[in-house]
Amino acid sequence: MAELLAPAGNPEKLKWAAVYGADAIYFGVKSFSLRSFAGNFSNEDAAESLEYLHGLGKKGYVTLNIYPYSNEYDELIRTAHELEDCKADAFIVADPGVFMALKNAGIKTALHISTQANTLSYQTVNAYGELGAKRVNLARELSFEKIVEIAKNKGDTEVEVFIHGAVCFSFSGRCAISDWMTGRKANRGECTHPCRWNYRVVEEKRPGEYINVGEDERGLYLFNPKELALFSYMQDLAKNGVDSFKIEGRMKSIHYIASTVSLHRRILDGENISEQEAFELLNRIKNRGYSSGFMKGNVTPDDYQINGEGSNSEAEFLGNIMEEKIDGKPVLQIRNRTFAGEIVEVLEPSGKISNYTLPEILKLKDGTTDTVANHSKFVVLDDDFKPFTIFRRIEK
Repeated sequence: MAELLAPAGNPEKLKWAAVYGADAIYFGVKSFSLRSFAGNFSNEDAAESLEYLHGLGKKGYVTLNIYPYSNEYDELIRTAHELEDCKADAFIVADPGVFMALKNAGIKTALHISTQANTLSYQTVNAYGELGAKRVNLARELSFEKIVEIAKNKGDTEVEVFIHGAVCFSFSGRCAISDWMTGRKANRGECTHPCRWNYRVVEEKRPGEYINVGEDERGLYLFNPKELALFSYMQDLAKNGVDSFKIEGRMKSIHYIASTVSLHRRILDGENISEQEAFELLNRIKNRGYSSGFMKGNVTPDDYQINGEGSNSEAEFLGNIMEEKIDGKPVLQIRNRTFAGEIVEVLEPSGKISNYTLPEILKLKDGTTDTVANHSKFVVLDDDFKPFTIFRRIEK
């Protein structure tokens, strides 16, 4: 069966991804990762997390997909050796120099080629395979038909496809807008996402006169692509030879991770979920609208959210069941203001979704009671819930 690959920005998120059904999790360490602001893992975190994953029969891949300068290679190689000692299952790399440096340094850990390498053909996949790569993450700018063509001609090299999440306005993330506008380099993991900003037109002979070229009075979000939602292609892609489906989001929340991993796990396991139901579940998490991107051939204006930069969501994450219990009873960690007696939606690690009415009086961990629980409070429940279960308020 094809693999479901999930993101993790820190060890807590890694555990959530594993519990909700990911087969493998990718994460970055403090250096050489393309998500400098994701929190990331210390080498000690990486070692503990990999041991945790291996105990569950799951895998952990470490991102070394930065484009380094010449004077950074020695440290990168040292880091790779340390992570190999931690039994990382693969390193994700983009730069050909890094790829060859790791091979020449005697690294035995499998090497996966990042989507940053912009792989568009089976010839390139096979070339990476001949060089020693185990897997290639294909560029997002491919149609369903082109991905199938690659998968059927890839030889022994595995192929991986991004199936969900935010996308870059530029070609597979190879963007310099952030560099020019803020001095923070996208391909060094520092992108400030200028493609999400508000733009207006200025005519050169009318300085200071900002012309609104959008239908929204706030301006035009010209470069702001919607997020990928390719769940409806998963089963067909798996049947045609795609080896791994990757979810974007190392900087996203545990609610995002639980929700996306849960849905895609169910679909990959063969459950027939209607498009309407799938979008309803995906709209429980913050998003900029959804698109199938290049999967259908070409992008259109409908694939861009030009009317605004904000994220939308039809649910509010209220809290989650902790691993610890009090007197054998589950404890709900409150993340957002929660009211006694309200009806909430419950998402369990198994993927089961149901409604639950909270007690008319909330019993708090400190022994007091209340009708409202705010962030950082802990509510003791009489009904049984598994750890990592999510409680959320639906706000349609």
